[in-house]
Amino acid sequence: MRDWSLPIAMGGGVIMYLLYVNIPLFDSTHAVAADIISVVQPGLIFSMLFVTFCKVSIRELKPAKWHLWLLLFQIISFIVLSSSIALFQEMGIVTKVLLESAMMCLMCPTATAAAVITAKLGGNSASLISYTMQINTAVALIAPLFLTFSHPVEGMSLASSFILIMAKVFPLLLCPLLCAELLRKFLPRVHKLLVTKGRNLPFYLWLVALSLAIAMTSRAIAHSNLSVGVMAGIAVVSLVCCLVQFAFGRFVGARNGEVITGGQSLGQKNTVFAIWFAYTFLTPVTAIAGGFYSLWHNLVNTWQLYRYNHKKTE
Repeated sequence: MRDWSLPIAMGGGVIMYLLYVNIPLFDSTHAVAADIISVVQPGLIFSMLFVTFCKVSIRELKPAKWHLWLLLFQIISFIVLSSSIALFQEMGIVTKVLLESAMMCLMCPTATAAAVITAKLGGNSASLISYTMQINTAVALIAPLFLTFSHPVEGMSLASSFILIMAKVFPLLLCPLLCAELLRKFLPRVHKLLVTKGRNLPFYLWLVALSLAIAMTSRAIAHSNLSVGVMAGIAVVSLVCCLVQFAFGRFVGARNGEVITGGQSLGQKNTVFAIWFAYTFLTPVTAIAGGFYSLWHNLVNTWQLYRYNHKKTE
């Protein structure tokens, strides 16, 4: 069960969605279900990050030199793809959707849950959290500038795009960190209890949040009017982006003694942000790429957890 907890959570999300939409008793609740999940899921992520940040001091969140290589990889990838979309406006809709899908997968910030998986794999959570904050800042600064040319949104200025992205990504990063520091200072006994007794709590919270995310992904795919060919193309693009980023992140991390942290920093993405970003700024159907990426990076994490747990028992 420990080795396969992530695929069990993902399978549970799919089954939960299928049962929910096919049981007539729940028909009257469909209108509010998505709204409820939109509140519950951030609450789970906040709680998960809060417990994780209790184990990390702000003094430990120092930028590392190797972070720069990951930042450059994401920024340059985004600039190249967004510039290509802007320059070749006459491309077919399928080509545009695939390029936007790749752009979104490559520029998407690190998942807030990545610190939990990194800790489970024996990586450096503090270094990963530091990179998460850096890439979120970079995305908020650079994405609105280039989207103005590649995919302008009617009625949305550069400043409003920046504020919208900042409001989406930073509250769930800064608020748990601030609360953890306040708890550390004013209620040290409670803080110590969370650190010692709540060791695995963030992982269990993540499993619940993951099931909800996969359920919403299943809903998006079920309601999509894309052809099977286009959907398969998006799935392949997101898979390639996932594997390339894990590989490059591990390569850079290995050269600096942070192979696990490097891989998770670049490979594990905030797919909830990716889906929102696609609906808000890009061709809405590209949101499917975020759902597929969630599947791929959690399968990679399952494989890594399996290998790590079995190495410990050998």
